[in-house]
Amino acid sequence: MPRWEIPEWRERYGVVAGITGRGSGPEPFDLGLWTTAPVGEVMARWRALRASMPECPAQVLAHQVHGDRVLWHTGPTAGWSIHDDADGHATAARGLLLLVTVADCVPVYLLAPRSRTIALLHAGWRGTAAGILARGVALLQAQSGEGPDQLVLHLGVSISGPCYEVGAEVMAGVGEAHPGTGPWHLDIREVLARQAAELGVKEVTRSGRCAAREAGDFFSHRRSGGRDGRMVAYLGLPEVAG
Repeated sequence: MPRWEIPEWRERYGVVAGITGRGSGPEPFDLGLWTTAPVGEVMARWRALRASMPECPAQVLAHQVHGDRVLWHTGPTAGWSIHDDADGHATAARGLLLLVTVADCVPVYLLAPRSRTIALLHAGWRGTAAGILARGVALLQAQSGEGPDQLVLHLGVSISGPCYEVGAEVMAGVGEAHPGTGPWHLDIREVLARQAAELGVKEVTRSGRCAAREAGDFFSHRRSGGRDGRMVAYLGLPEVAG
C-alpha cells in the first residue's frame, strides 16, 4: 500500500502520521468513499489501510463539507467510525487513527507533544477562510492545556501555488490581496502557515510536494477536472504494547 510518513514524527513524537498515495499498480489506490467504484474494491483498499497500521486498530473519519467543524473523540471504537458534516478530528486516545480524505486540499497535522494530544484537519480554501485552523488550535489547547507556542504543526501534501489558479472570490475569502483582473495563483499552505503564526504556533513545517504536479504519486481534483480519486491523510497515537 503506497504511503508516505511525515519525516521524524514517529521517532520524535511517537505518532503515526502521513498520507497514502496513488500507487503504481494497474488499479489506483483510490480511497474515495463517495464514488461509483464497486463497493468491494473500495472496502478492500480500506481494509488494506487498516491492516497496514495495526498499532491504531480503530479509525475515524467524516463526510467532509469544507467547513470549520472539528470533532473531539474520547476513545477508540472497533473498526471504522464515520461522522457527518465535519472537517477535522482531535483526540488524546491511543489506538485511534484520525483520517481525512484529500485530493488537493491541505491535510493539517497538529500535535501537543507534552500531553500527547493530536488533531487532523482538512483545509481547502473554504475551510481555510472559515477558520478551521483556529478551531483546531483552540480545541487542542482546551483539551491539552498547552499554549499555541507549544504546539507542533505540519502542512501536508496538497496542490501548490503555481498549479492552483483561482478567481477573486477565493482570494478575498482567504484574505489575500488580488490586484488587477486575475486569475491569480494561491498557495493555501502559505496562507495556513501565516494563520498559524498569527495564532502563536511557532513550530510549523510543510511538505514541498504538489498533488497536481506529481501525477504518478498523488490524486488531484484540479488536475483531473474532478474525476480523480482520493488519498487519506492519517494521524494517530499508537496503542501501548502489552
